[in-house]
Amino acid sequence: MSDPIQISQRTEKTVLIGLITKNQNEERVNEYLNELAFLVETAGGIIVKKFIQKLNLPDKRFFVGSGKLEEIKNFIENEEIDLVVFDDELSPSQLRNIERILSCKILDRNNLILDIFAKRARTAHAKTQVELAQYEYLLPRLIRMWTHLERQRGGIGMRGPGETEIETDRRIIRDKIALLKKKLVQIDKQKATQRKNRGKLIRVALVGYTNVGKSTLMNLLSKSKIFAENKLFATLDTTVRKVVIKNLPFLLSDTVGFIRKLPHHLVESFKSTLDETREADILIHIVDISHIDFEEQINVVNSTLADIGANNKPTIIVFNKIDAYSFVEKQLDDLTPITKENFSLDDLKKSWMAKINSPCIFISATKKNNIEELKELLYDEVKRIHIKRYPFNDFLYELYSED
Repeated sequence: MSDPIQISQRTEKTVLIGLITKNQNEERVNEYLNELAFLVETAGGIIVKKFIQKLNLPDKRFFVGSGKLEEIKNFIENEEIDLVVFDDELSPSQLRNIERILSCKILDRNNLILDIFAKRARTAHAKTQVELAQYEYLLPRLIRMWTHLERQRGGIGMRGPGETEIETDRRIIRDKIALLKKKLVQIDKQKATQRKNRGKLIRVALVGYTNVGKSTLMNLLSKSKIFAENKLFATLDTTVRKVVIKNLPFLLSDTVGFIRKLPHHLVESFKSTLDETREADILIHIVDISHIDFEEQINVVNSTLADIGANNKPTIIVFNKIDAYSFVEKQLDDLTPITKENFSLDDLKKSWMAKINSPCIFISATKKNNIEELKELLYDEVKRIHIKRYPFNDFLYELYSED
């Protein structure tokens, strides 16, 4: 295989491509492209333009229509664009056809997410998981416009495994995938042993969409200094800390954030990381209440939890970032439809408190609003499970009698 990739530090000029179809309207496409733009910026690119086309279904050859592709080509040549990113997964044949026409670097959403994961991976565990996902993505897409030597120029989408001659690539990559899977099995065993050695403490896992404030809240509850920033996938490796509230100890883990259209092979590769979520006794589902599409983000997280078999656990829903929530206050009459724009935070609280069965709370992790109330709620949930699991533990009875 090729030598380690030298990542380019130059900001790459990028255009984004999305489709309005019968399954997603213009508003939804714009929201997806805004998130895609955030992904590109996280990877180190700069957005120059967004192209949107309306089609019933993606074109089998070019994803977009041939006329739209020609328009994109002219823009790329005139503006000297470095990178084109499509919001949906491209088939190997679509990728080859588009590269042939546009003559520049092409990525789809999955490849972009993999690139960010490669950039964020710090530990040997995370690096192994990302590398496996990259090779599984690369295998059916070996025939590319640039050669394995040209690929080493670096930049967005160029991190991780490089390409070699097609005649030997498939065999080499399959062997590499098998080796990485064996390595992950060994790592999984080590992780499972570590979890067993943590004793009988109750486990609590922070889950949620990416960039909702999980790491910030982890720092508040555990009084630690976990890396947190306003970028997608700031945390890849699961971090576990012992937390004590009112002399009641438990383990708190911060997990990788979820995202819509998360590549399946990436979820498969990160199964061992997600084991912390599967084996948790309580989930804290953090939601960015200030995000315009937070309800869909909740559905994405719930769907992913169901996929990994962790959707039936006791859950506390934490609506974060109330300091950033805003709405347009209007004079409403009885005929004015209720929308997100004219729904106040108090209205939302009443709505969500009335509709969901799980305990929920509204906080601001950065402003530390309602953090003590969250601790009380968390304490009650941990205590309830402790009493149920260890009913004859004299120490716990003595501990609870102090309340």
